[in-house]
Amino acid sequence: MDTLCPRILADRLDSNILDDEQYDYGNKCLLQLLGFTARDLSDLGRAPEPPANQPQALQAFRDQLDKRKYQLNAASVQLTDEIRSVWKPSATRPEADRLRLDADGQYLKVVVEDELGVEIELDQRSEGFQWLVSFFVVFFAEAADKHENAILLLDEPGMSLHALKQREFRETITKLAAKNQTIYTTHSPFLVGPNELDYVRVVELNDRNVGTKVHTTVTSSDPAALLPLQEALGYDLAQSLFAQERNLVLEGLTDEWYLEGAAALLADSGEVRLNDKIALVTADSAGKIVYFATILHAHKLKVAALLDSDNAGDAAAKQDTLVHKLGQKAILRTKDYAPSVGKAEIEDLLRDTLPIIARDQLGWDIVDQAVQQSSRPLVDIFSGVAGFSKYKLAKAFLRWTRDNNANSLTQAERTAWTKLITAINAALK
Repeated sequence: MDTLCPRILADRLDSNILDDEQYDYGNKCLLQLLGFTARDLSDLGRAPEPPANQPQALQAFRDQLDKRKYQLNAASVQLTDEIRSVWKPSATRPEADRLRLDADGQYLKVVVEDELGVEIELDQRSEGFQWLVSFFVVFFAEAADKHENAILLLDEPGMSLHALKQREFRETITKLAAKNQTIYTTHSPFLVGPNELDYVRVVELNDRNVGTKVHTTVTSSDPAALLPLQEALGYDLAQSLFAQERNLVLEGLTDEWYLEGAAALLADSGEVRLNDKIALVTADSAGKIVYFATILHAHKLKVAALLDSDNAGDAAAKQDTLVHKLGQKAILRTKDYAPSVGKAEIEDLLRDTLPIIARDQLGWDIVDQAVQQSSRPLVDIFSGVAGFSKYKLAKAFLRWTRDNNANSLTQAERTAWTKLITAINAALK
């Protein structure tokens, strides 16, 4: 939808030769929404103002201009309200403060005005915004005409919109469905609502001899057909990351188990308590911590990270992005709490207790080696044991905490964990 010349459009419509069917159709709907034909608007734009000695003709001419102005203004207000309900402009996204339809002689323009009053034609805005305006123009024009109460069939709507705008546009489709039954196809997970899964029908074509199948349940013989649903579910699950104001990002799940287990022991003994408002977020690896921290920081949440002092942890701690987002005080390193070990990992904060647990519960006896190689990381020593698993070791520690208390830890371990938990609380106070 671009600057419209009614005369040219009227000539094409009269001769039934459309230059671009989709383009002309959109402009035709715009005029229909305004209550003008292309020829009427063209004739009005070319008509000279009657002389002052013909008061009746002059008044009729001015009445017609006023009518055009009022209709343009009414359409502008309607479009603006609908677009703002979906686009949701804000101080940081003021793209669509107001839409205005302007008629100037032989030209009709759709102008977008921001909150500062700066004007720019619609075709200079983003492709997604142009599509949204065109959609509403066509919908309002058709819904008010012969297609009132019709079934709306939309093929891949909103594909030029930003992903989050697609989620907002889904609300618009729901509103449309209140008066017009609406069916739309999509490959986008952002156009699938988690609270609307009972409306979803999976469509697949695996065999042309059989034809297209529309499933009445959320199932498919082709896993790819369920991908948009899986992605939609994954996105909604990911939003749980942003539920807490304070977040500690850990390298992996075993780090979370050790921290929770040790914190519970010390809390029960009254020595120190990990702030229960701190969410523990596992990043799966040290390299991914920067991404988690960046996303959480972008949501204006408090973030700290606990990194092992191995090579991967060192590399992550030196990333400029992580240091810039969190600051040095919010990047905690295990070596600061197990200083006797060169490349300390979180297991080294339980250096005396874990070997005993591993021997008694799992049959992995490295007790003497751990004493003799006191500066070597505990995981390195365990790696020489057949069948060693960090997950099995961490689970064994959690089982051990059920029947023991903080007094079962050595004084060095209790001191190390007390300092770490205090540092975490301070970093996320």
